[in-house]
Amino acid sequence: MKEIVVKENDAGRRLDNYLKKYMPGAPGSFFYKMLRKKNIVLNGKKASGQERLKEQDTIKLFLSDETIDKFSGKKQGPKEQTSPEELPVIYEDRHILVLNKPAGMLSQKADSREASAVEYVTGYLFEKGELHEEELKTFHPGVCNRLDRNTSGLIVAGKSLLGLQVMSELFKERTLKKYYLCIVKGCIKESARIEGYLKKDEKTNRAFTEDSLSPEMKGEYRPARTDFVPLAWCQEMTLLRVHLITGRTHQIRAHLAGCGHPLLGDYKYGDKSFNEQYRKKYQIASQLLHAYELVLPENMKEPFSGLSGKVFYAPVPPVFYKVIKETVWQHGIQEALGVLH
Repeated sequence: MKEIVVKENDAGRRLDNYLKKYMPGAPGSFFYKMLRKKNIVLNGKKASGQERLKEQDTIKLFLSDETIDKFSGKKQGPKEQTSPEELPVIYEDRHILVLNKPAGMLSQKADSREASAVEYVTGYLFEKGELHEEELKTFHPGVCNRLDRNTSGLIVAGKSLLGLQVMSELFKERTLKKYYLCIVKGCIKESARIEGYLKKDEKTNRAFTEDSLSPEMKGEYRPARTDFVPLAWCQEMTLLRVHLITGRTHQIRAHLAGCGHPLLGDYKYGDKSFNEQYRKKYQIASQLLHAYELVLPENMKEPFSGLSGKVFYAPVPPVFYKVIKETVWQHGIQEALGVLH
């Protein structure tokens, strides 16, 4: 016999749906047969499977360990973890984590060979004792926003189902504000907005931009809007604070390259000779693009009211720090140094 105590993340779920997640290898008819025979009971009573679960409800499975293991499939404990030094925690509460993802790390796993921010979160919560292997059968922590592999900065993860749902919705509806730092080729002295349309070519993993669309192009391209403010500049390059209004794939990189100011270190959209000059000096291997600031909306509802209007900052990576600090800026020296703290 196995007894399961329902956790917060599964409260509100129907019993039959919970059982299907807990033992995904079992046919639906199996559960209804076991419920009918009282081999599966809820709070010590016969159940139909349509009951809505509450936190601390108990489900008893009068089944053999072999049967449970057979239908549960392979255990899903965290195989790989990233050490806390590699992925600093900026903020944490009961429902969410805000992390500073390094360049080179995936937000979500693309294949089984390398870990991502999701695996880090899972391992981190296991290490703290806030997540147990049993819970992974029905709930997985996840990230609410994604950054390109070689973009560093703020990632929000849901520790609870509610946290994952609420924060993911904020990103989807764009009710929070996302600001990035980047260094681009050339001198920019004025703030500007880039508006147009963008599409991604899946084969080349490259984004293409258009200022306007012909009727036959409307199904391929999506609106994209980027604002930027120069913080510091010299003749050769500019440090920009970018407000990502929409969130298309490679939007910042494609937009800035399209207006003649590609990102330093960006070998897909950038200037090779410009990149090589700084690669030799600083060992820059990817674009200097960092998700630096996140501003949450006002009047958030409970249990997230304490996050209303909250602003999170993520320190720039060491190589980004070094380039900013060692560049001789003609304007904006204090502004440039201000983003380092």
